[in-house]
Amino acid sequence: MRFAALHLVQVWWFELFLPRIGLARLSTPGRSRRMQRLAQRFHALAIDLGGLMIKVGQYLSSRLDVLPPEITKELEGLQDEVSPVAFAAIKEVAENELGAPLEYIYSSVDPAPVAAASLGQAHRAAPMADDAEIAGFDAAVVKIQRPGIDEIVDVDLAALRRVGRWLSRIRLVSSRVDAPALVEEFAATSREEIDYLHEASNAERFSANFADDPRVSTPDVMWERTTRRVLTLQDVTAIKINDVEKLKSAGIDPSEVAIQFANVMFDQLFVHGFFHADPHPGNIFVTPAAPNEEIPTAAGQGPPWNLTFIDFGMMGEIPDTLRNGLRRVFIAAASRDGKSLVEGIQDVGVLLPSADTAELERAMTQLFARFGGMGFAELKEVDPREFRDFANEFGELVRSLPFQLPENFLLMLRTVSLISGVCSTLDSRFNIWDAIEPYAQQLIRDQTGPAVQDAAQRVASTVATAYRLPGRLTEVADRIEAGRIAVRTPDLERRIAAVERTGRRLISAVLFTGVVITGALLATDHGAIGYAVMVVSLVPLLHAVIPSRRNRT
Repeated sequence: MRFAALHLVQVWWFELFLPRIGLARLSTPGRSRRMQRLAQRFHALAIDLGGLMIKVGQYLSSRLDVLPPEITKELEGLQDEVSPVAFAAIKEVAENELGAPLEYIYSSVDPAPVAAASLGQAHRAAPMADDAEIAGFDAAVVKIQRPGIDEIVDVDLAALRRVGRWLSRIRLVSSRVDAPALVEEFAATSREEIDYLHEASNAERFSANFADDPRVSTPDVMWERTTRRVLTLQDVTAIKINDVEKLKSAGIDPSEVAIQFANVMFDQLFVHGFFHADPHPGNIFVTPAAPNEEIPTAAGQGPPWNLTFIDFGMMGEIPDTLRNGLRRVFIAAASRDGKSLVEGIQDVGVLLPSADTAELERAMTQLFARFGGMGFAELKEVDPREFRDFANEFGELVRSLPFQLPENFLLMLRTVSLISGVCSTLDSRFNIWDAIEPYAQQLIRDQTGPAVQDAAQRVASTVATAYRLPGRLTEVADRIEAGRIAVRTPDLERRIAAVERTGRRLISAVLFTGVVITGALLATDHGAIGYAVMVVSLVPLLHAVIPSRRNRT
């Protein structure tokens, strides 16, 4: 709370107060560095506090829609790796949950954790013979929540909700983002992530989606030894997907792994609509087949390995509304229609209702004018500097609009980013657009019916407008002849009034600066007179800072 309060005051001073009194030139040059320092300080705070704060940093690093790149880039490196809890404390949590000493539940548990995270940690274990026979595996990994994590999460969420309410009272923020809604969205995701029963259900649903797909494997769940705070899974540890040297040593071509991984992930996004939203290298293994065993595919014999996914705490879904919005986006992109593309983006729920889309439509038109004639795969031939220049200009426009990505759309974008990163590590020549293009085309083909309906509705609307047009033109002509046409430009009038008010406040700010400097100079020789002059300077200062009651109405 102290951290948030201190930095909100700092942001208010530099971003609101100084520009309001005509001193924006003092705040603008150092903005980038201030944002970077703010992110660095939060990075250190999150590591120090642990708990949910590391998750907050990771969440903020993905909010490219509402945060400047200086902050998101700095928080990208915030990893969910913290010092492990002593085994005695973790053991106590597990025994309270499972209702018996660990020695009676598992034949052995390794006190050294396989991984330690902010919410829990994992230990290798060997199930009892009876449990192993029922579950079908004799090597397990047990995830156990950190002691007191529920209370820590409650405290962290209460603090975040208060900060969200603070932000909602700042017009500069509230006009662009619904901060309390973002907090509640994050809270719901966090609650799910600390419920291991929810994670176990996700694992089984994911496994069912790929039950007949030999490219993918998942760990089985030992439900008899799973509760809300303890999760027992099959140990499926193998070669990390980004360990290129081990892959080559096992006779596995990393470029083939990249292609297979991208195909599997895009199947999740565009076919199943239920996807692993945290596919970083620590959560995906490449598992070689047993000697002399090959994994069959529909086309014949496949590679002697498959992709093994773990950690199903963060999953995403593509609901019908999002799928339909994406369909409109893809169709508009395919037809190079900037206006329809913006409408599709609005359907997805990316733009808040207050957004002025005129500039966005103009940018989309420019985008299509330059790149619209190219297929996805052809874009890789474009000079990267041209992409960079356009991206910088487009990024500034996006940050000026009230964008707020729905959680599932945000998870989808984050997932695509992780897919691209992993695949590029495996194959420097990998092009994400080559992998996406077939799915985009299929999505368009699958949604032909709604697309035709949309086109029919537009035609009907145009015909109706054309039918009413002659009558309206006649009415306008009659009004002109009768002298009853008045032209008003309320938007222009408001802008002129705003300029006049700004000019008056600027004059007051200059007057304040001159008077206060004069007072300071007089104070050295004529103390009382100098201080009196400085007090008088408060009058133009108040006029510069506080808008009149009339201006507010």
